[in-house]
Parts: sequence; C-alpha cells; structure tokens
Amino acid sequence: MKHRMEPILTLTLNPAIDGACEAEQVHPTHKIRTSNERYDPGGGGINVARVLQRLGAPVTGAYCAGGASGGLLDDLIDRIGVPRHCIPITGETRMSLAVFEHSTGQEYRFVPEGPELSEAEWQSVLDYAERADCGWLVASGSLPRGVPVDFYARLAATCSARGVRVVLDTSGEPLAAALEAGGLFLAKPSLGEFEALAGRKLATLQEVGDAALGYVTAGKVQQIAVTLGHRGAVLAHAGGVLCRRGLDVPVRSATGAGDSFVAGMVHALASGMDAADAFRRGMAAGTAAVLTPGTDLCEVADIERMWLALGSQDSC
Repeated sequence: MKHRMEPILTLTLNPAIDGACEAEQVHPTHKIRTSNERYDPGGGGINVARVLQRLGAPVTGAYCAGGASGGLLDDLIDRIGVPRHCIPITGETRMSLAVFEHSTGQEYRFVPEGPELSEAEWQSVLDYAERADCGWLVASGSLPRGVPVDFYARLAATCSARGVRVVLDTSGEPLAAALEAGGLFLAKPSLGEFEALAGRKLATLQEVGDAALGYVTAGKVQQIAVTLGHRGAVLAHAGGVLCRRGLDVPVRSATGAGDSFVAGMVHALASGMDAADAFRRGMAAGTAAVLTPGTDLCEVADIERMWLALGSQDSC
C-alpha cells in the first residue's frame, strides 16, 4: 500500500528575491556587464518548498513579506506554482544577488539583513502556525530583526504538542534555544553552525557524530543531520550515528544545497522511508543542487542519479 504523505508546511520569516547572474570578472569601480540573469523566490523555507513541489509533495510555503518587493515575491512564487500563504509585514522584503565569476569559477553572494518585524507581526506567524493543517512543519532560515531568539523554540513547543513533526534549519542563538527547549523532530545545521553550537572545533567525523548523538540521547531532538559540504554528512538518531562521504561532482553553485538536503530528507521521511534511506535521499538532493547554477536548486533527475551513486558508495 502506498504511504499517504501528510501535508507539509514550510515557514520563512526572512525570505528574499534571489537574483543570480554571471560575469567574466568581478572588479571595483567600473561597470560589470552580466549575463544569464534570473530571479527566484528565495529564503530557506521557500527553497525547501520549491524542491518539495518538484518531488510531488503536498506542500504550502508560508512566509512574511511586505512592500513593493513583497509583491514581486508573491508573483515569483505564483509563477512556479507553489501553494503559498503570505503573512503581511510593513517592511520591504530583501533582495539578494549571486554573481558567478567565469575567470575564477568563484561565486560572490550579497545578502541583505532584511526588514525588522514588530511583535504583532511575528506573533501573527505563531498564530498562523498554531492553526495550520499540516503533519510536518519545516522552519528554515534566519530570524529577522525584532524577532526574539526563542521564536523557533516557541514554534516547536506549539506545533509538536499537537503532533506536528517540526524540522528546523537555522543557526546561532535561535538554534541553541530551540534545541534547549526540545520538541524538534529533525535539526540540520552545517558543520560551522554545529561547531558554534558545541562551542568547539570538531576535528573528526566521530567527534561530530558523538556531539550530535548527545542532543538525541538528551531528548532535545529526534534526529540531527550535520552537513559537511564536499566531505559528506553525519546523522545522529535513536539507532546511532550514520556517516556518508560526499560525491565528487562539479560545483556550479552552493546556493540552496542545504535547503535541498532538508527537502530531500523530509520528503523521504514523510514518504515512510527509514532514517538511513532518508539521510541518503537528503544527501542526493543536496549534491544535485550544486550541479545547477545560481539559484536554480536541484532537479529531480539529478537527485535520482545522485541517489544511485550514493547507493554504490561505502559509508564512512
């Protein structure tokens, strides 16, 4: 019998309109002529929703947006057909830019801090999440100015109490506060974010795994996946620690790789896969994302190719 997938809600408090282009060389003062410009709706949760939609999941992207740029964000999301719920704010939605430099193969990313939210505005986000019809809630990205650092902790407490599986991808104090409060199903920090959380460098994969497992055994989170870039990723869960090496693939852009990892893993878990296969699925999606330029995220065909490649590769 096919597993019935519960509705997935993604939440982005600080979304962006992600611009991407290419240039021969990036230099100061003089005009830089660019090509292949594109604009996509962005921000952690929106990126996750874009990938989940490509994978055929029942997903809705909720986000805060305001000003003229907020209207453009609405339009961009409507163009790609992701079901959405906009929580209006008075501030202008931010606009980011990624520039790929042909002469070096490097990518430059410019990311504004974004608007400041009032208490009434961030409280309206909590109110919406409390009544949203979903089985999974993916909260992803930074908190805007004005939002308390324990916002995600409050969100997890509210939603997990009614049986919603809460997935969190953030960093710094908001991540620390949410883990301390507990109630998370899955957290996905990068290695740098996890080391900042641990307060020390983690030199080996075993050290990463042991530190991550500590949060699981303490009841702070059911699963925690730490992504290590080209080195791979580590997953700690009730069954222990899993580690997978990264695949050697050409990197065109790292934009959205972490969001794609989250989407791939959540989709697999919501489809009924176990933790090990979902972890592999997340790695396949994250790896597929680096194959596409700028802000284009991962393609389903690439995910399937990476899935097969990872299946023939030994674990760490």
